[in-house]
Amino acid sequence: MTADRPMIATAPRRVLAVIMAAFAALIAGAAMFAVPAGAATDDIATDCTPDASTTCVSPIVLDEEREPVAGVEVTIAGEGFEAVVTTTGEGPVSVAVPTRGTYTLTVNTDTLPADTHADPTEREVRAQTGATARGAFTIGTGPAPDPEATEPETSAPAEDDAPGAAGAEGLVEEDVTVSGLPSFGQVWQQVGSGLRFGLLLALASVGLSLIFGTTGISSFSHGEQVVIGAMGGFLLINQAGLPVWVAALLIVVIGGLTGLAQDAAIWRPLRRRGTPAAQLMLVTIGLSLALQYVLQWIEAGSMRIITTNPVPTTIAGITLSRASWVSMAVALVVIIAIALLLTKTRIGRAIRAVADNRALASATGIDPDAVVRIVWVSATALAALAGLLIGISFGSFTWNLGVQLLLLMFAAVTLGGLGTAYGALVGSILIGLVVELAGLVIPSDVRYATALLILILVLLIRPQGILGSRERIG
Repeated sequence: MTADRPMIATAPRRVLAVIMAAFAALIAGAAMFAVPAGAATDDIATDCTPDASTTCVSPIVLDEEREPVAGVEVTIAGEGFEAVVTTTGEGPVSVAVPTRGTYTLTVNTDTLPADTHADPTEREVRAQTGATARGAFTIGTGPAPDPEATEPETSAPAEDDAPGAAGAEGLVEEDVTVSGLPSFGQVWQQVGSGLRFGLLLALASVGLSLIFGTTGISSFSHGEQVVIGAMGGFLLINQAGLPVWVAALLIVVIGGLTGLAQDAAIWRPLRRRGTPAAQLMLVTIGLSLALQYVLQWIEAGSMRIITTNPVPTTIAGITLSRASWVSMAVALVVIIAIALLLTKTRIGRAIRAVADNRALASATGIDPDAVVRIVWVSATALAALAGLLIGISFGSFTWNLGVQLLLLMFAAVTLGGLGTAYGALVGSILIGLVVELAGLVIPSDVRYATALLILILVLLIRPQGILGSRERIG
């Protein structure tokens, strides 16, 4: 009888095996985007490489098929600075500017290809030290529109300081407004961006779902665990100069140790006192606020993990940065490894048993405290890895990244089914697709609201979520 019981003693080795398998894929792909700071690449024209003391501005001119247009002159003007650059067909050209601040990019319409026009012809970008501020222009065919008949586009593209923000992926992530209905190429491109966002969101959300399933706690501090991973990447890769794979391994270990410390110092004593889940949730809110102040104290400005310009790579008609493709592959491998861990190993069956019925699991010889401890360590380690990959894929980030992601993570796990790892994956992919595709038809500032609207509609039809099971009452 005892031979069939889950053996918690073997759990550390099981978890270590999963982590090592995931990092085998990470090490294999790290060399693809771990370009040393200051190095130039042959794949993209790079005149300015941002670092701790360098600020770059890059104009991008695209045609209606979102391909770069060569030979167009763009004037970059700011306080005490003016320069004229000529675009190339290989990729964006960037120049160093003297200080951070607002710069105006103006297209010289005399250098445009015949029978084309730029709308608008002027944009403003906000340059930050250690980053490249990008401004994109779309070139259309035919005569320029009558300015009195159409309202000119005056808003500047968003900074590349958050997931999905404009400028994070060089050629394909600029907030470009195209008149009329979106083309198939634009829709297909946004599908790729949605899959990227969904996979990285799933990697961060699966731990949140496991925590709720085994403890009943809705952890509001989980977003800050993601920022710990991203900020760890900034400190270890950007500042300390460590290789990506070495820093990634250290970040996962540090993230796991934070979960172990939290469980030992906070959650385990509260569990033994029988603290209700609602009060535990309030503790997570307080922990979230405390971590936000600490993270803001460490670095309040915009941070970048990889300082070199992104290298665009096209796969199946979708153009993303090479770092994004590698991050998506790593996230997918880790998610598959977690799925196998939950379904094929004893510790996975123990986790599912505790999530299903804690008392019954304890009666069969499972140590619920040991299972919960493993869940906290695994969840925070996965969140840290997700933060690192998000920071690499989306360019730059700030200390409040966790606040921006928290509602989306809750929406993903609730949409997929609370307490189910597979539900977190399905919900995250759906959220990612909805958010990115919504950007084609509504302003980018409100596209995240569409994810919450989809959540409300699905829960009205299926309250337990897509993959959740109905609970019997009475």
